[in-house]
Amino acid sequence: MNRIDWISNQVTKDPTYNMKMLLDSLSPAIIVPDPDKYYVFVYKAKTKNIRYDQHPFILCSSVDKWGFTGLNFHWNDYRRYSWLEVISNLYEINQEELNTMENYPITKFRMS
Repeated sequence: MNRIDWISNQVTKDPTYNMKMLLDSLSPAIIVPDPDKYYVFVYKAKTKNIRYDQHPFILCSSVDKWGFTGLNFHWNDYRRYSWLEVISNLYEINQEELNTMENYPITKFRMS
């Protein structure tokens, strides 16, 4: 079941608004991701003066004591996410929703 297809017609140019609509459409939320599953969440990097993605869309590759690693589709690269900097729950994206997520405008690059 695609829980987000209906909101793709309501997107704006504002990635924060789009992310809020997306997260409001997804449930349940979780705290710890499972490897080999897709997730979206809100993140705030702790390292100063780096560019980061505040709204990651990832494929989780591993989970550790410090956090987790995932392939970030906005960067097309693996990134590490520490627990304290994940400022929302994680929301799983299922297989039926992947095509919608590929074009869903939530990318928000920021400087820390």
